[in-house]
Amino acid sequence: MRVLVTGGTGFIGSAVCRYLVGTCCDVVLNIDKLTYAAHPASLAEVDGSLGYQFIQADICDRAAMDRAFAEFRPEGVIHLAAESHVDRSITGSAEFMQTNIMGTFTLLEAARQYWLALDPDARAAFRFLHVSTDEVYGSLGADGLFEETTAYDPSSPYSSSKAASDHLVIAWHRTYGFPGLISNCSNNYGPCQFPEKLIPLMILNALHGKELPVYGDGGNIRDWLYVDDHAKALRLILTSGNLGEKYNVGGRNERTNLQVVKTICALMDELHPAGAPHDRLITYVIDRPGHDRRYAINADKLERELGWVAVEDFDSGIRKTVEWYLGHRDWWLPLTDTVYQGQRLGLLNSIVNGRS
Repeated sequence: MRVLVTGGTGFIGSAVCRYLVGTCCDVVLNIDKLTYAAHPASLAEVDGSLGYQFIQADICDRAAMDRAFAEFRPEGVIHLAAESHVDRSITGSAEFMQTNIMGTFTLLEAARQYWLALDPDARAAFRFLHVSTDEVYGSLGADGLFEETTAYDPSSPYSSSKAASDHLVIAWHRTYGFPGLISNCSNNYGPCQFPEKLIPLMILNALHGKELPVYGDGGNIRDWLYVDDHAKALRLILTSGNLGEKYNVGGRNERTNLQVVKTICALMDELHPAGAPHDRLITYVIDRPGHDRRYAINADKLERELGWVAVEDFDSGIRKTVEWYLGHRDWWLPLTDTVYQGQRLGLLNSIVNGRS
């Protein structure tokens, strides 16, 4: 299959490209703007493959998107390009609105014009998968799970921008008959994740004997999904999902943030005993503004209708993740040296100054 992947140099996108090219033998065109969170080293194992192509371009650039569709002639699109870090969206929301909303609009229009010009058989086969997040649903109480029918209730600039882009894809399907689908995933983790996110930040801070900052009381709950399981789900949804529908992708691995950090500490005690006990580094810090208390995904529809099953549970996945970061200093060191040094992001001045 010829698949156009946007944002394929990021964390999830690179896992998708590696899976499509390396396992499925698909032909992939990766379109990526190469922002701060992109890391070409994540694609070392497929770079140079006959099945992999790359274009540096912004999804907001309509002319560039038109050229990419015309020249590559994809049979499917997996749209992952997005600004994704909640903390950054709190103090820099404009980029999230531009990329996540206007970028998705631009890509949809380029894809729609390409699709309309295809011959009938190719038009019937073409599919566009928009990859979204469980954060569009807002915060759950102590019980229940997010369903595909759960009403949207986003809390952050990031999640509101993703909610808007979800609505665009559904509107393009209903209005134009465009062959769009949506997936909403829970928190991803695994190799090649940019070190500002919770799990790699905790691993690298623990490795260097730095504080392990836990927001609030550490009781916020997330459902964790190993990134390679997510990549497999996305191809399955792209090829077999019902057009115009949504599929939730979750790992059934609910953990509080504090539980996640303590699990990492225990693994670091085992795998890097020179710094043990690592849980002495846990430090509670001011909570994130608008921090949703609990997310949990019901993936029954994906499992029942398409036969997807997650391979990794949290215990196996987190061990693989810690081992990967400990063994791949060459991957993360250029990022921590020049791009992100572990500083706190997303704090409002009023909170820093104690006025809220």
